[in-house]
This record gives sequence, structure tokens and C-alpha cells, in this order.
Amino acid sequence: MRNPYADLLRVPGGPAFSAAAFVARLPMSMVGIGLVLLVSSAGGRYALAGAVAACYALAGAVLAPQVSRQVDRRGQRAVVPAATALSLTGLGVLVLAAQSQWPAWTLFPAAVLAGGLLPNVGSLVRARWSGLLAGRPQLRTAYSLESVLDEVVFILGPPAITVLAAQLGPGAALLGVQVFVVVGTVLFVAQRRTEPRPVPAGHGAGPSVIALPGLRALVLLMVALGGVFGSIEVVTVAFADERDRPVVAGVLLALYAAGSLVGGVGYGARQHRTPLHRQLVVLGLLTPLGTTALPFADRAVVLGALVTFSGLVVAPTLIATFALVDHIVPGERLTEGLTWATTGITLGVSLGAAAAGPVIDAVGTPAAYLVTAVSGVLTAAVAVAAARWLHPARATG
Repeated sequence: MRNPYADLLRVPGGPAFSAAAFVARLPMSMVGIGLVLLVSSAGGRYALAGAVAACYALAGAVLAPQVSRQVDRRGQRAVVPAATALSLTGLGVLVLAAQSQWPAWTLFPAAVLAGGLLPNVGSLVRARWSGLLAGRPQLRTAYSLESVLDEVVFILGPPAITVLAAQLGPGAALLGVQVFVVVGTVLFVAQRRTEPRPVPAGHGAGPSVIALPGLRALVLLMVALGGVFGSIEVVTVAFADERDRPVVAGVLLALYAAGSLVGGVGYGARQHRTPLHRQLVVLGLLTPLGTTALPFADRAVVLGALVTFSGLVVAPTLIATFALVDHIVPGERLTEGLTWATTGITLGVSLGAAAAGPVIDAVGTPAAYLVTAVSGVLTAAVAVAAARWLHPARATG
């Protein structure tokens, strides 16, 4: 049987920009857990640490689509370097504020700058694949590849940042890994031959693509799924901290991502006859199967098995979502549309992290995984409710 992933290696320019984007995304899974470690180690409660991580994610949810809209209009090379520089400046101020024990409120403006202006590299790289493979079956495989690479990032990131934070301190670790962002971004934007052309003046004017009913349904689904991600991250850090084994948090989060990677590889390697919108509904319904048992797992070994099982549907759900966005959104607005889908995830992450912090302080772990269980059930409920709006005849209004 022919390997569909191997075919992508023969797409001109594809492996090069995908590799550069992978480097730029390496710290993606480190910032959330790094912020929780940074704030909690500086004397803050988990409620404050979760709120700062939530603010970082929420800023991305609100502002990233606007950054991506400018990318569609002006081009990746014109927008991405400047936005990245401002984001890294905000992260530096955030680390300084936490370590210097400035008033708690000062953490939040810095988190807004750091999270709000960071370009969504996943959307940028998927837009390049779409420009090269539009209308071809290989595009779904390319989206699968990028989702698999995302999961590799989430396997490597959590244990790496926990070990680095233990050795260097959370602040130094957070800032040190940003070298990957700088190097990857420079290599990515330097590849001009595969960069999507900016939208002609006036062609991309008008309301945001979020006005499309199908895209709104997808964003709501991603918000619910993001609540699973955000709560798992914060509660897992607390679970390990309560047992004086901080490295365990990185291992557990890596297992969650490993399960997702396995699911994504298998999903992307198959040709599916079921329509995409029906696939997404089924995947949404499968989400709570693993998450509802998490509040009852009081041992790391049991928790590791459950999070691995829970992760199996994550990457397939994201792959199907991005593929549906590609069908729903006009090609000249694709970066904005893909970013809206990611915005749903980051908004959900922020809500999940913010909800988990106070619950941890109130009842401890593993009971606080109840936030994760509720988010999983909500994902299934939204998938069923949104099904009618994901049908091709209604998705674009």
C-alpha cells in the first residue's frame, strides 16, 4: 500500500516550510505549563497561575484572527516577524514581573501582549499547504501531517519544560526555549516561493469569515475541546506537585499527546468515505469516553493510561476540523479561517485553565479533573447540536 505521507516529500518546497514551522512551534506546548510553574513558584496560588495562563490563551483567541487577517492582506513576510518580536517582548516582561514579584495585575497586560500578537504558525503552514495542494486528496494528508507534528511538539514540550524549569528556573526556561521561535520563524518567512499571495486590495474586504454558520459551529466545538486541553494541563501540574514529583506532569502530558499522535497517524493514513461533517460528529461523541474517568484516578500509572486513551481522538478531531474549514472558507481568507478554528481551541484552553485553578485550590486533585470531564461531555453535546450547520449545504450559509 502506498504511503500517503511519503508523497508529501515530493511536493516542491513543502518539506522545507513544514520543517521550519515545526521548529517555530516547538515552544507551543511549553508556554502554558511554563506560566503555571512560573507564577506558582513565585508565591502565587494555582488560581492566579491558571488565570495568567488563561489570559495568555484568551488574548490569542481574541487577537490572533486579526493578526491572521492582516497576514492574508499583506503577506506572511510583511506581518509575521514584527508580530513575533512584539510577542516575545511581552513574554520577557511577564517573566520579569513574576520573578520580581510585581503586583499581580501587572502579569495580565504582559500576558495579553505575549499571547495576543504571537502569529499562529499552524495556520500559516496549513495555508501554504492549501496553496500548493488545493483540490487534491493530498491536502487532507498534509493537514494530518501538521496535526501529527503538533502532537510531537506536545510530546516533547511538557517534559522538556518541566526538566528545564527544575534545572534553570521557570523564567529562564521559558525565555530560553523561545530561540526555537526566532530560528523557525526566520527560516519560515525566508521561503518566499511557497508563500501565499496577499489578497488584492478590496478583495478580502467585508465582514469576518466568522459570519459563516459552519465556521461558527466549528469554533464552538473547538472551544469545548479546548476546555479539555486547558484543564488537563493545569490539573496535571497540580497533581504532580501535590505528590512532590513535578517531572511526572511532563510525562503525563506527553502521554496524552502520544495518544493523539497515534490517532492522528492512523486517521491520516486512511481514505475515509464517510463525509467529513459526520466524521467530526462521531469524533466529538468519542471525546468523553476517557475524560469522565479522570477524577477517579488517584495513581499516576492509572492516570497515564487514561490520558493516553483520551488522546486518541484529539488529532483526528483537529484534522477533520481544519479540513472542514478549508471547504467552508474562501481560499483568499483561509489563514483567517484556520486561525478562527485555533482561536476556539485557545479560548477553550483559557476557560478550562481558569476554571481548573479555583477547583484545585478547593478540592485538590484528582477530583479537579471534574472540569476536564465536564468539558469532554460538552464537546460531545456541541458536536451533536452543531451537526446540522456542518452539512455542506448549510455550512456557508
